[in-house]
Amino acid sequence: MIQIPEQGRSPDDVLAELAARAKADTDWRGGRVFSLVYKLPGERGHSHERLLERSHALYAAGNLLNPMAFASLKQMESDLVEMSGRLMHCAGAVGTMTSGGTESILCAVAAYRDRARRERPWIRRPELVVPQTIHPAFDKAGHYFGVRIRKVPVRDDLRADPLAMARAISRNTIGLVGSAPQYPHGVVDPIADLGALARSHGLPMHVDACVGGFVLPWLERLGRSIPQWDFRVPGVTSISADLHKYGYAGKGASMLLWRSAEDMRHQFFVATDFPGGVYASPTMLGTRGGGPVAAAWATLQSLGASGYLELAREALDASDRLRAGIRRIPTLALLGDGSTTLVAFTTVDELDRSLLARLRDLAGRGAPIYAIADRLETRGWTADRQHRPPSLHLTVTANHGDIVDDYLADLAASVDDVARDPSLVRAGTAPVYGMAGKLPVRFLVRSRVRDVFAKMYASNRP
Repeated sequence: MIQIPEQGRSPDDVLAELAARAKADTDWRGGRVFSLVYKLPGERGHSHERLLERSHALYAAGNLLNPMAFASLKQMESDLVEMSGRLMHCAGAVGTMTSGGTESILCAVAAYRDRARRERPWIRRPELVVPQTIHPAFDKAGHYFGVRIRKVPVRDDLRADPLAMARAISRNTIGLVGSAPQYPHGVVDPIADLGALARSHGLPMHVDACVGGFVLPWLERLGRSIPQWDFRVPGVTSISADLHKYGYAGKGASMLLWRSAEDMRHQFFVATDFPGGVYASPTMLGTRGGGPVAAAWATLQSLGASGYLELAREALDASDRLRAGIRRIPTLALLGDGSTTLVAFTTVDELDRSLLARLRDLAGRGAPIYAIADRLETRGWTADRQHRPPSLHLTVTANHGDIVDDYLADLAASVDDVARDPSLVRAGTAPVYGMAGKLPVRFLVRSRVRDVFAKMYASNRP
């Protein structure tokens, strides 16, 4: 039975137990985790961790719920907005810091809905038109706020299809969305075409750059061919970009940026009849801890443009070497165009079954790529599984430069394991984004997933 101890324990004792518990986690400092942690490599990483810890601790008690009481936090948030806006080519951008990409997207969808209520009051069933590869946070936002997320199939190159999205626009459409890049395959949607489409219909447009917002600008400076995706595109109204991803800030830190204050005004919530006084907040959260704000501000100040450029160079080099190694394994095939630091791959057999058909259907039972993932995990790697088509995903950071050869060797060995023992395919796991636990069946419907999560979060103590 676990309960609050009768007598408090010493700080040293508590910290020792926390350190002991952390030893059971995957070795993320050693680069064995993809997508969950974004870390600087080597001694830089150790130094940066200390900076995050100390800056977070200085403002751990701060609360941005009241920006007048904590004026220094509000100034740091304003600095973050201005620095981020300039990076994304809008010196006059406004916005807020949020707890993560999901909250940024929730705020954006709620604001688009409320904007439509004001400007198009005849809309009773609001819709956002989005590509099929959009992040599930938009589904969550639609579920919470009564907005239909109208998904449109992507083109053969896995990018959003502007012509198909144009056909999906109706009198109920309240906005368009594109990704830079989309997470599953690492390609940037044709934001310029989508922006022109939005302008032609008088609609706002959001760019989900939660993954790419703080790496694409540096990749472009390094000479990578990146199509325009930010506020340089006239039709772009808002952008979500996560500082705790390629911004290398501490969790949780994301930016929601708007082209103008007029665009942003629909994000604010105000209650005037509360006996405790007027209540107003710009984000989903009321209390907003100061620690993540201070740590994010400290990160941008510490790394600077030169630091980010070098980190992008290292991440790009690691991702290119991983792609080259995957190409040398005959049974594997890469997805996407390889322009970003996201790497996705599947088996040649999966591609032979028609990629677009697989994008529209649930992943089939017995996909060899999942068995390969299982074998990778026995070798100490965290494998991020995807479906439509069944594939594996690597979010490559500067910290992965030293593990490329080890990963490729273990990947080749895992492929050989499955080739020698085809029965491994039938003992695979199901792909559930954001969850590392193994699931026993492939065809998981919504109710089954809820059952699994309910069991995971249920108390197992007497």
